[in-house]
Formats: sequence, structure tokens, C-alpha cells
Amino acid sequence: MGKLSGIEIFVQVAETRSFSETAKQRGVSSSAVGKSIARLESRLSAQLFYRSTRSITLTTEGAHYLERCRRILAEVESAERELLESHRAPQGQLKISLPLVDVIVLPLVSGFMRRYPDIMLDIDMTDRMVDIIEEGFDAVIRTGTPLDSRLKSRFLGGYQRVVVAAPSYLSQRTVPQQPADLAQHACLLHKYPGTGRIEAWTGVNDAAELPAAMVCNTNRVIIDAALNGLGIACLPEYQVRQALLEGTLTQVLAHQPAAGNGYWALWPASKHVTPKLRAFIDYLAEYFAENPLNGQ
Repeated sequence: MGKLSGIEIFVQVAETRSFSETAKQRGVSSSAVGKSIARLESRLSAQLFYRSTRSITLTTEGAHYLERCRRILAEVESAERELLESHRAPQGQLKISLPLVDVIVLPLVSGFMRRYPDIMLDIDMTDRMVDIIEEGFDAVIRTGTPLDSRLKSRFLGGYQRVVVAAPSYLSQRTVPQQPADLAQHACLLHKYPGTGRIEAWTGVNDAAELPAAMVCNTNRVIIDAALNGLGIACLPEYQVRQALLEGTLTQVLAHQPAAGNGYWALWPASKHVTPKLRAFIDYLAEYFAENPLNGQ
């Protein structure tokens, strides 16, 4: 028998605690199972089981070896499953969470659905930091550097943020020339949904000390307030690009260093990458490459 077959028999014996039961499940004789274990122990120069007339139990070496063998067999099974599924068209339900950013999400979703009509999207639209594993998501798109070791990630694209206000607002105030001038303005602040922390502004050391006319956890509301002349805001450039071109918003403090951020695709590290999940991740990378958020 090959090494892999010997490992499979060892794992079965460890799980059934019986040579005869393992032999029955595999359709071989008990002596064949016993000889396989003996050969494995001889090759490893280690005793894997304590044997008695009534039972068998794992030795300390056997317990450590079992953990490694299970991982090996799981990898083999995963590789075989991926090869089998690689010949099938992506299909089935895909549960994803996307940020509340129409300019990104609407064309992304419609384009993906046209390309993969057999994949049914179950979409959660929110800016909060969802628990990907506990809530059963296949994948999510979020900003910020990934920190959760339970997740795999793929960088999708970066963007710059700009300080903007409506001409109607600026006509009634002194246009800020330095970050310190913002202390005299009505600031529309964004807070992170997961932590409640105020997002830093371009060229400003401590955004939490800015005078807040409003604090909100979604940029949709902040953009609307800015367009209506209710204050000054620091927003992703791609979200206000059209308003800047149309003149309904004006950039201020343009000479200050721009604060950046980026979007990432995240999915469970333990999750088998099915054809539908692989299709989604690859499509995201293609979409953001063709539609860069920085406008380049």
C-alpha cells in the first residue's frame, strides 16, 4: 500500500478505535489493517497505538501524528474537489456583503450577474464591519487593512479623499486655507460603524477635535448634507468626482497631503474556494482594475 493509503488507514483506526471496524469499513481483513499500522510504525520508528485485548488508544506521538494526517487528507480532498469542480460552470447561491457605495456597487453587481447568470447573489448592503464567519458570508468588500487572521484577502484598489463644500456654503464663510481654519467651520464627520471612531481628515492631526455639525456612519448622508450647503466634509474623491466636475461641490485645502484608503475582498480562510467564490473574487479584481477609484 502507498503512503497515503497507510495514512488513511491510520486515521480510520484512530477514529474507530478498532482494527476490525476499520477493516469492515474498508472491505479488507483485520490482519491487513494491522500490518498496515505495523509498517507505518516501523517507517516512523514510533509507536502510534497502545494495544490491549479490549481496546486501542493513541500514544502521545500518535495523537500528534493524527492532527497532521487529518490536515494532509483534508488538503488532498480539497485539491481533488477543486479539480472536479473546475470543469463545472459557477453556480449556486453566494452570500456577500457590500458597502453602501452606489457608484461602485450598482455597476459591479449588474455586470457580475450578466456574466454569471447561474449564480444567485444574496446581498447585504451595509457599512458596518460584519462578522464574516459567524454570519455565514462567502465574501465581503470592505475598506481598511485586513487584521483578522481567520480571513484571506485580496487588495482591490486604493483611493484618495478630498475636503469639499458646496459653493453656497463657501460663499457665506471664509474659505479655509490651512487645517487650523476648519475650527471655524461646520464639519460633517464620518465615524466607522464598527468602532464609532471618527475618520481622520486630510492634513488634520486629530479629526475628533473638529467642530461637528453632524457625525454619521455612512457617506451617503454626509454627501447630501454637503451638497445642500450644510457644512464641509472630507470624502472619497471617487464619490464626489461628478459633483466636483459639475461644480455643485468645490475642493478646498487641495494643497494639503491627501489621505488615502483602499478596498479589500475578504473571505474565510477555512472556506473551500468554490467555482462561484473564485468567479466572484476574480471578477472583483478585474472590475477594480478596469474602473480604478483614483480615476487613473
